[in-house]
Amino acid sequence: MSHRFHPTILREYDMRGVVGETLFEADARALGRSFATVLRRAGGRRIAVGRDGRTSSPMLESALVVGLVAGGVDVVRIGIGPSPMLYYAEAVLDVDGGIHVTGSHNPKQDNGFKMVLQRRAFFGEDIQTLAGLAASGDWLEGRGTVTDVEICGDYVRRLMAGYGGGAYRIGWDCGNGAAGPAVETLARVLPGEHHLLFTDIDGDFPNHHPDPTIEANLADLKALVAREGLDFGLAFDGDGDRIAAVDARGRTIWGDQILGILAEPLLRELPGATIVADVKSGQALFDRIAELGGTPLMWKTGHATLKSKMLETGAPLAGEMSGHLFFAQDYYGFDDALYAAVRLIRAVHLSGRSLTELVDAMPAVERTPDLRIPVAETRTVAIVADVRDRLIAQGVAVDETDGVRVTSDTGWWLLRASNTQGALTVRAEAADRPALLRLLGEVEASLGDNGIDISLSGLLAPT
Repeated sequence: MSHRFHPTILREYDMRGVVGETLFEADARALGRSFATVLRRAGGRRIAVGRDGRTSSPMLESALVVGLVAGGVDVVRIGIGPSPMLYYAEAVLDVDGGIHVTGSHNPKQDNGFKMVLQRRAFFGEDIQTLAGLAASGDWLEGRGTVTDVEICGDYVRRLMAGYGGGAYRIGWDCGNGAAGPAVETLARVLPGEHHLLFTDIDGDFPNHHPDPTIEANLADLKALVAREGLDFGLAFDGDGDRIAAVDARGRTIWGDQILGILAEPLLRELPGATIVADVKSGQALFDRIAELGGTPLMWKTGHATLKSKMLETGAPLAGEMSGHLFFAQDYYGFDDALYAAVRLIRAVHLSGRSLTELVDAMPAVERTPDLRIPVAETRTVAIVADVRDRLIAQGVAVDETDGVRVTSDTGWWLLRASNTQGALTVRAEAADRPALLRLLGEVEASLGDNGIDISLSGLLAPT
């Protein structure tokens, strides 16, 4: 017996596809067989399995468990919840790995699997290994067992362990994603006053799509904060591993800005510590870390790559512009938006200022969201390499950490190949709108040399 996965579901950081088009029940079963084989050959025998609230997740989770058991692995099912709850289970239970069935922040028809093995991120070549085992049918046989464990209560208690924050009036928007019940439990034990939005899990996402990196998805939270006069608001993605915030004035606080706020108390406790941020993060973050006496380290975008870099460098804190925030100081080194919320509340309290005042103190910049340019996946890497080579030939200083990042006196821009879809991703940041448009013009010129005629400024929201 063997199985071939649709090649488009074999992503860099996880497996993800469109249910009924590129991702099927048989894929989940085959993934279970392959992962069981990898786990057993690494000396493991037990695995934790969880799922998010998408309508297809029960079917995929059941098939996954069937495959794992047939591969001789004992399965500990933790049920529905955020991905960080699965990571927590893998860290504290007597298991050797974990798989969460989740489509994360993707559209509702998508789904997939995030994996960890023996406390380490499972990505890149690891995922290709699973595909190779399936294609060859090189699967170990066995007969595992299945047990169910309730872990949400323990998880929330761990979030609150050593809590040193104050009491605030906070809005919480779960977007009908998998974090809802855990946030309800967390809000009951946190001091202060808490107003909750869309905590009922609903895989159809009837209120708004749970992707807090898209500003339109924060409209309900901003309205709640304004209506109730709250101190700030917090929003999560579909599987609870990404966070965004809004202050009392309704300004969005992105992942790199949250990381800058978290860095201050951490660097008082761990002077000189390394803090890792992805290449999409603003220059103000790296400058702020250095100003506070820390060691800023720019690294590749992607939750799995950042986890690995954290482990390699011993960094106690890391984060992405997208709202993935990772904690190794007094925690387990994975990205957890609920824990990030607790730590953010603590950081605001320790600062002696309101979150709004902290945002007021940040440098004023104009920045783009991720501007995605659809391009065939077979071309993206080659286009970025060609842009890099042209710039270097022109004597331009290029940072090649992940794609092409060019910094000048007026700001910076980034061009990289998306790891999750057939697209080029562009970001830019400058002191004001005219400077931002000039930077985007530079990118347009570079892309034009590769036959891509596009107005990036036309993709921006109007001022």
